[in-house]
Amino acid sequence: MSAISIGQAAILGIVEGITEFLPVSSTGHLKITEGLMGIPVDDTSVVGFTAVIQVGAIAAVLVYFFKDIVRIVSAWGRGLADREQRHHHDYKFAWWVIYATIPIVIVGLAAKPFIEGPLASLWVVAGSLVAGSAVMWVADQMGRHKRGEDDTSFKDAMLVGCSQILALLFPGFSRSGATMSTALILDLDRVAATRLSFFLGIPALTGAGLYELKDAVGAGVGSAPLVVGTAVSFVVAYASIAWLLKFVAKHSFNAFVVYRVAVGLLLLGLLGTGVLSA
Repeated sequence: MSAISIGQAAILGIVEGITEFLPVSSTGHLKITEGLMGIPVDDTSVVGFTAVIQVGAIAAVLVYFFKDIVRIVSAWGRGLADREQRHHHDYKFAWWVIYATIPIVIVGLAAKPFIEGPLASLWVVAGSLVAGSAVMWVADQMGRHKRGEDDTSFKDAMLVGCSQILALLFPGFSRSGATMSTALILDLDRVAATRLSFFLGIPALTGAGLYELKDAVGAGVGSAPLVVGTAVSFVVAYASIAWLLKFVAKHSFNAFVVYRVAVGLLLLGLLGTGVLSA
C-alpha cells in the first residue's frame, strides 16, 4: 500500500508547481497540505516524495529557460576548450552556479537527520513563514533595484547561493524567498533577482530529487504517485514561472509578504487549537 495515493499525489503536485518558485515556501505549503490530508510530514518516504516531485518543477525551468541554458552551457564548453573564451560572462556564470551550489550540498548532507526530523515540524514552518516575510519586506524596501542580470558577479552568486541554506534548515522560509531577498539586498532588480533564483535552483533541487528517489520508492511510495505528482508539478510550475516573471516586472513583493504572514498566522492558530498536529 503506497504511503501516498494517486489523488493525494496530484494535489501535492499542484501545490508544488504553484509554490516552488513563488517566494512563499513550497516546502511549507506541502507540509501544511500533507498535514491537512493526514499524511505524516516527517515520514521518510513522504520527505523523499516531496523532493522527487520538485524535479517536475525543475524540468519546467529547463524547458522555459532552454535557450538561456543552452547559451550558458555552450559558453562554458567553449571556455573549457579555448582560454580566450573564458572572459565571457556566460562562461563565468556557469562556474558561479556550480560553486554556489556546493555550500547547500554540504549542509544538506551534514544536517539531513535534523532536516528530516525536528526541523520538519509545522511549528518551524509557521515561524519561518513569518520570519521570512520580514526579511523579504526589508530586502524589497532597502534594495535599489539598479543592477540587471548582466551585472551579476561571483560574490552575488555565492551569497545568493548560500542563502538557500536558510530554506533548507527552516522549511517555510522559502528557497525562492531567501534567494530573491538576498539578490534584492545586493541591489539587483526584481527580474534579475528572480531569474538568478531560478538558475541557482536547478542543480540544488535536481540533486535533492535524485538523491531522495531511493528513499521515496524504497520506503513506501509507489511509482504511480511519483509519476503523477512529478508530471502535475511540471505543468503547473511552467505556468507559475511565466506568471511570476511578468508579475515582478511591474510589482513589488509586498503581496507575497502579506500572504506569507497570513498563512503563517493561520498555521500557528491551527496548531495552537489542535486542528493540525506538528
